[in-house]
Amino acid sequence: MSDDLFAPRIPEEVANRRPLADRLRPRTLSEVTGQEHLTGEDGVLRRMIESGSLGSMIFWGPPGTGKTTVARLLSGEAGLAFEQISAIFSGVADLKKVFEAARLRRMDGRQTLLFVDEIHRFNRAQQDSFLPVMEDGTVILVGATTENPSFELNAALLSRARVLTFKSHDDESLEELLKRAEAAEGKALPLTDDARASLLRMADGDGRAVLTLAEEVWRAAREKETFDTEGLTRIVQRRAPVYDKAQDGHYNLISALHKSVRGSDPDAALYYLARMFDAGEDPLYLGRRLVRMAVEDIGLADPQALVICNAAKDAYDYLGSPEGELALAQACVYLATAPKSNAVYTAFKAATMAAKQNGSLLPPKHILNAPTKLMKGEGYGEGYRYDHDEPDAFSGQDYFPEKMGRQTFYDPPERGFERDIRKRLEWWAKLRKERNQR
Repeated sequence: MSDDLFAPRIPEEVANRRPLADRLRPRTLSEVTGQEHLTGEDGVLRRMIESGSLGSMIFWGPPGTGKTTVARLLSGEAGLAFEQISAIFSGVADLKKVFEAARLRRMDGRQTLLFVDEIHRFNRAQQDSFLPVMEDGTVILVGATTENPSFELNAALLSRARVLTFKSHDDESLEELLKRAEAAEGKALPLTDDARASLLRMADGDGRAVLTLAEEVWRAAREKETFDTEGLTRIVQRRAPVYDKAQDGHYNLISALHKSVRGSDPDAALYYLARMFDAGEDPLYLGRRLVRMAVEDIGLADPQALVICNAAKDAYDYLGSPEGELALAQACVYLATAPKSNAVYTAFKAATMAAKQNGSLLPPKHILNAPTKLMKGEGYGEGYRYDHDEPDAFSGQDYFPEKMGRQTFYDPPERGFERDIRKRLEWWAKLRKERNQR
């Protein structure tokens, strides 16, 4: 007896009911929202269609910005056959089948638009396999990626394709999607104004996400029930922001955090730190980054910055989450409000360059030890003056290789603790000059 007899019967109207995001897919390029720079009246893609000549392209942008939809609509409006594959589920054999089908179509006078989702997932050799069919016109390749193409795609592939950037939806375009959803459903979202604004933030620029969230709200709402922000958070369990530690979002946020600290803006720094915590970033990674900021951007303007950052990292390691996050937040605020100096950072880079250029020069003999009679006879250690035996514990001797002469790498600014260091260095420079003139 067939198991199908015991399978639950699903009403036809339910089985045929597609997700809201799928039902609201644009039917023409003019209906696409949020990408007017590409699909609008004066957009790049509109101009390509009007010219009657499409070239291969890479669509680069975050999830939920319409890359797949635009590719499908583009093929329709240009009169091209549409083929779609995913680099996640496809291999060389699949590519060969697609290429062969495209060749047969071309013999019949019809060109193929091949849409490759997650194209960055293909390895270098697989990416190279597209080159011949792109060059001879067998396919017009449209690859979609959330990764930076400059880093993830072959230079040969990039040289044959135009990169078009898809933008995250702003609040205006997300609101437009919600209005379309309400028109399709024939009812308003049961949300207060604040809750509606919160839902837009939860979507994090993802058009598909905002429609999915709206669908969840309608499913959860009882008759005549309206959700405030707290109620919305409770029913949708708050969708985590789109963030992949291996993707641009990770680097964008850590860059924003670092620059906010460097710019002495503790509020912005805390905001980006909180966003990274919220997105699931490894707190110990953040601790390491704060240590880096302490030595790169504060340095000796406040020597306690490094101590505090190391202590915060250790405190998180000891307390764990969420208690330990406060220690990292404290370190973040300390760095943002500390006096800034990259003098050591700059000095070290300059010293490194000098070391590479003069790496074969020997130090002056008077500061070299003479453990053997031969070395002592060669003058090693001769004339060295022990600084602790000198007035002010300072001899004023020259320690650079003779062929280099004195160099200046470290130039402390008149800020924070380095103001005192600068005075000390100026005093030693004065003593050095006086004692070397005798």
